[in-house]
Amino acid sequence: MKILLASQSPRRKELLSNLGFDFEVVKIDCEEIVPEHIKVGEAAGYLSELKASAFRKLKENEILLTADTVVAIDNQFLGKPQNEEDARNMLQLLSGKTHQVYTGITIKTLNNTITETDVADVEIDELTTDEIKYYIQNYQPFDKAGSYGIQEWLGMAKIKKIHGSFYTIMGLPTHLVYKILKEI
Repeated sequence: MKILLASQSPRRKELLSNLGFDFEVVKIDCEEIVPEHIKVGEAAGYLSELKASAFRKLKENEILLTADTVVAIDNQFLGKPQNEEDARNMLQLLSGKTHQVYTGITIKTLNNTITETDVADVEIDELTTDEIKYYIQNYQPFDKAGSYGIQEWLGMAKIKKIHGSFYTIMGLPTHLVYKILKEI
């Protein structure tokens, strides 16, 4: 079977490769809008499935993998920051608190679609104004939900506690992907 990874994320490419799978990266054009009736815990799976349904019809020997990550605090979504001010506001909101990171995956074949979501709780230590400024200037977190990457400086220096999978926070619940792909 030929695996198609529908993601431009270098982190997802690295993780899938490190799991030992050969794959081809494909692009999906899809407007990622979450309807208001979708609950926070269901949004990542919803968006992942939305992307999978926007892809062309699969061939008999193809497996499509899509994923989406949503950061939430107090039932409020934190998407990708639009600019530096947006990133600063998100990081200030996360400072000294615990938030949730949901990553949904959809694995689709010609005859079957499986969608699963994993969640991890992340506790971030207090962030000073200078630390937030340093992180934004040096790591440009504009392509990351919640304005941070756990594998970068902020994750190393300021994450106090994680309950759940590190890789779910990074953007791909590798344990779920591996299990489902091995079953197919």
